[in-house]
Amino acid sequence: MRGLVVLVTLACFASAQHQALIDYLERRLLAIEDRISLWHEQTTRYASELRELKQQMVSQLENLDKEKEALRTNLDGVGTRVDRVERELDYLETQNGAQPCVDVDDKLIEQQVTLVQEKQKEKYLKLSDCSDMISSIKAMKILKRVGGPKGMWTKDTSRGSGKVYIFNGTDDDTIHEFASVQDFTRSVGMSLSKDLKLPSAWRGTGHVVYRNHAYYINQAEEIKVVKYDMRNNSETDSTVFPLQDHVPVFGLTPETLMDLAVDEEGLWAIYATRQNERHISVAKMDANSLDIEQMWDTNCPRENAEAAFIICGTLYVVYNTKQPGRSRIQCVFDVNGMVTNEDAPLIYFPKRYGAHSSLKYNPQEQLLYAWDDGYQILYKLIMKKKLEI
Repeated sequence: MRGLVVLVTLACFASAQHQALIDYLERRLLAIEDRISLWHEQTTRYASELRELKQQMVSQLENLDKEKEALRTNLDGVGTRVDRVERELDYLETQNGAQPCVDVDDKLIEQQVTLVQEKQKEKYLKLSDCSDMISSIKAMKILKRVGGPKGMWTKDTSRGSGKVYIFNGTDDDTIHEFASVQDFTRSVGMSLSKDLKLPSAWRGTGHVVYRNHAYYINQAEEIKVVKYDMRNNSETDSTVFPLQDHVPVFGLTPETLMDLAVDEEGLWAIYATRQNERHISVAKMDANSLDIEQMWDTNCPRENAEAAFIICGTLYVVYNTKQPGRSRIQCVFDVNGMVTNEDAPLIYFPKRYGAHSSLKYNPQEQLLYAWDDGYQILYKLIMKKKLEI
């Protein structure tokens, strides 16, 4: 009987130990589950924070790329302006010679700058005795309608030439040559013309014929001015115009990236760049070498501009008005500083068909050769003397 009691006692003790072990294990498992739950919450929070950090980094990198591109654009613009300043300095050095290295005050520097400006002004005044400016448009004569809505027609602006040249359209490689204005007028289409095949295509409507040479714009990735001998039917010279990020010079004629002009002083280029894209710029060119002699930024806007021409070193920009079939000279820039917008008369062109795709001035005849929606038109100008400011 005593042995049975002992056995029962031992069994009860063993059962109590077993229950205590189970309770301990359960507590440990609960503690582990709590830690796992905490680790899961922390991992989820860390992953969310990493995603937010990644999004912030991506946004920052995109902003850095934009700032980098803007900085590159600004640097390119600065480079272009530096090149222009260097050309101006080189030109001034050739005109004035080397100056001794001395200390000068601000007043002396201003005097020297004024002197250089006066010499520049005298230089262009000495190129010709021309001091004319437009007073009004005397008459308009419509010769005929031939070709497409956009194009350019002109005569050789040098003395003694009566030939007429047609650049039909805005992208081609053939010039139509007529022996005279009379032949052009009585010709059925281009039947009486002689076709001149160019070595490369011309682009836009900004071409001129000067001293038996055609000067035309050829554009691929860069703007190139090509000089073509009409007598020998050969290309005699060409040059890449030194500008970057060019834009169409006239807001209403997007095909024309550059407009060449001839006046009493020679060959000019009218153009625009992205750095100064809201306004038109002008450059004086050497007709023989195609070198650029000097460049000016004008205050004439590109917006709503149809065409432009130059007379005696003065740029006249023609703008479309809100009145149907009407346009007017609204901005004037004189490289000699003798004429301003306040001095220039308000000149309207007579009622016409569409918009001028080109206006070419002939200094020998004081006529404007205009292409208006396929119509070839002549404007007779009345001139007056420039007013000294």
